[in-house]
Amino acid sequence: MLLSACAPEGPGRVPQGLGQSVRSASQKTPPGAPAGSCWDTEITPAVIETVTRQEQVTPPRVDATGQVTAPATFRTVTRQEVVRPRSEAWFETLCPADFSPDFVATLQRALAAREHFPGPLTGVLDRATQRGILAYQRSQGLDSPTLSLENARKLGLISVKR
Repeated sequence: MLLSACAPEGPGRVPQGLGQSVRSASQKTPPGAPAGSCWDTEITPAVIETVTRQEQVTPPRVDATGQVTAPATFRTVTRQEVVRPRSEAWFETLCPADFSPDFVATLQRALAAREHFPGPLTGVLDRATQRGILAYQRSQGLDSPTLSLENARKLGLISVKR
């Protein structure tokens, strides 16, 4: 199947599950994205933990013989720290024009064959289909309901790059 270039869809957002079209230089896209390609991002939120530590306020006092004359003093400090920063990973998607009813029905059939789509084959990119895409892609290491180009190839929906 040949992929067609993305046509602008007006000022609104592309529906979830269809990717974002690369429309202009002002739109946020990965560096070097070819014109007419469609992209989305997988965002991993930051992990923040509350950490409690003992910090030394004053060191111990030691006399000339090495004896401690006054112990060190400490205070308890509790603060939140970023354990893992937020990350954003770009992945190429099919463009909205590629999601014809026949293509979506084929996608639903491929997901059903892998036990990720229990519903009827409707050819409509509905919530059940997006949940199936998400379940399949999670098994492939991508946490997104937007079908990636790579996973579309793995499902046998589009031709594989040579």
